[in-house]
Amino acid sequence: MKKKMNKNLTVGLWLTGIMLTLILVGFFWTPYNPETMDNAAKLSGVSFSHLMGCDNFGRDIFSRVLKGGGTTFCVALGTVAIGTVFGVIIGAFTGYFGGILDEVLMRINDVLFAFPSILLALVFVTLLGGGTWNVIIALGIAFIPSFARIVRGEFIRCKNMDYVRSAKLAGAGNLRIMFVHILPNTVPVLLSAIMIGFNNAVLAEAGMSYLGIGVQPPQSSLGRMLSEAQTYLFSAPGFALFPGIFLIMLVLGFSLLGEGLKDREKE
Repeated sequence: MKKKMNKNLTVGLWLTGIMLTLILVGFFWTPYNPETMDNAAKLSGVSFSHLMGCDNFGRDIFSRVLKGGGTTFCVALGTVAIGTVFGVIIGAFTGYFGGILDEVLMRINDVLFAFPSILLALVFVTLLGGGTWNVIIALGIAFIPSFARIVRGEFIRCKNMDYVRSAKLAGAGNLRIMFVHILPNTVPVLLSAIMIGFNNAVLAEAGMSYLGIGVQPPQSSLGRMLSEAQTYLFSAPGFALFPGIFLIMLVLGFSLLGEGLKDREKE
């Protein structure tokens, strides 16, 4: 019997691959300096010299979209890295050992989980101040509870399985059992969670930058570009259209990847 094609995973891989290629290109090359202003080109439309037109300061939109996409990706990467590392550690210890450690840490986790991640991040950024690194730290802390909950559930499911009992009989220590035997078996679920986390982190960074408390000028940001463009929706529609499309495609790619990995687990 022919295996059914995982359309979500296939489309997600292609779309994410294309977007990451554009982001990678933006790290090393852009047609213009994203911060260079040209008064003569203010709000100019699409042309051969400016593929996506120029913004209200005469800056090349294509160059700023490439740089802004890279900024958004780096923030999402840092956010997911912090959330995953600390979430895995907390989830592993609480799920494997249980007891008072589990009760204390998971009650704290439940309190944090009760608030939307973006709201927690807004609180942390307000305390820490704006800037790329503070946004990464704030979002990373806000994402820890969701990863901890997922990993804890997988450790509870796996800790009484036969291969874990065999490892205990062979004399393996708790840390070895946790991170050598159990953790690799949580990877399929964790990968799906990471893709969804990327999706949420991209949206969170864009939302915070749109509100003016995320990535700060002169650094390019898709969310800030959308904020600046709202005044010129009719006079220069491309100003908002192209950053918006880039953001949608990036989010859609990660979202489809997450759904595709979930579908793969069920097969």
